[in-house]
Amino acid sequence: MTGIKGIVAKYYNDYVENTPRKLKLVDTYLAYVLLTGVIQFAYCCLVGTFPFNSFLSGFISTVSCFVLGVCLRLQANPQNKAIFVGISPERGFADFIFAHVILHLVVMNFIG
Repeated sequence: MTGIKGIVAKYYNDYVENTPRKLKLVDTYLAYVLLTGVIQFAYCCLVGTFPFNSFLSGFISTVSCFVLGVCLRLQANPQNKAIFVGISPERGFADFIFAHVILHLVVMNFIG
């Protein structure tokens, strides 16, 4: 058990020391969206899916928000500058916001 604790502690310390603040903020957003999706799924399993369109649109929204957040994190990471040549972090954030607006317009339309 000490080996696993040491590995987790090393990973956590490396994350705290070497990860930029912007990426930590995106990671917090991703954790929030993941928790929201887990809560929605648990609610569906416990209570049921009576307004199925509402459950489906909410769950698809959380999954899509998570995917868009991961894309934002990839584009904002300074270690990935060679991969995203010509795309600034500001443009990545603007793309993230635009995709979220379109996503939520579709979700609101699907709810009915």
